[in-house]
Amino acid sequence: MSTESNYYVPEQSRLPIMAATGLGFIAYGAGSWVQGGNAMFFLAGALILAFTLYTWFSLVIKENMAGMNSDQLKRSYVWGMGWFIFSEVMFFAVFFGSLYYVRNLALPWLGNETNTLLWDGFEAAWPLMTTPDMVANGEAAQFVGPAENMSFPGWGKLFSWLPLWNTIILMSSSVTVHIAHTAIKNNNRGKFNLWLGITVALGAIFLVLQVVEYMHAYQHMGLTLETGIYGTTFFMLTGFHGAHVTMGTIMLLIQFLRGLKGHFNAEDQFGFEAASWYWHFVDVVWVGLFIFVYILA
Repeated sequence: MSTESNYYVPEQSRLPIMAATGLGFIAYGAGSWVQGGNAMFFLAGALILAFTLYTWFSLVIKENMAGMNSDQLKRSYVWGMGWFIFSEVMFFAVFFGSLYYVRNLALPWLGNETNTLLWDGFEAAWPLMTTPDMVANGEAAQFVGPAENMSFPGWGKLFSWLPLWNTIILMSSSVTVHIAHTAIKNNNRGKFNLWLGITVALGAIFLVLQVVEYMHAYQHMGLTLETGIYGTTFFMLTGFHGAHVTMGTIMLLIQFLRGLKGHFNAEDQFGFEAASWYWHFVDVVWVGLFIFVYILA
């Protein structure tokens, strides 16, 4: 029997345990931070994870550029990215499922069947502007609803509605990243760098506009994480999506810098392809958010 193996066996590395340690610090630190503690553990975990990923990805890139990656290893990268995106789909499915449960099951039940038992006079309507706590306790309520909601403001204010511009920006970025993908497939490096750079810029613009939207919501609309279930679901969904846009923008920025260094060609550009897959996923999630959080609010 032949003793040769077609499977790639990586050398021993401390990087996986370092990544797990960083994620553990982040998880513990985030929980402590939310409960009123300081952010030291969270920041320490973020630094550990960032250093680990930088070192790990640099090593992978160097190995690939040196021609050390076999076809079997490259297939494992494809499967790994596919399962990662699938896990992200399940992540957002939970939040969309929570939104559906609150709007279509819990809220009607509380408003109709238990109205007179718990909160006499409470009206079930979404977005929930008047919380049950406000109805039960009046001015002494701890959980106060927002003054305004983020739903469609009417045709007269359409072009000043930030979610619409964010949608246009993200949909445009899907087109530009596809143009960049087509360019590198044709070995047109100049066109690839141009359109990938535009995509990164569009991602950054989206994040800036989301910060502006959050500031407006907090300062002028009274919509915060503490304004009942509507504020909680709104910021959880859009906030986690914003975190994913941030990560996707960083991924594409790294691919852009690699492109400027001459990396990628028509036959080998999986690093960019993986980032572009993730970016298209982030765009699809935003379409769902725009419809169910903003339009159908």
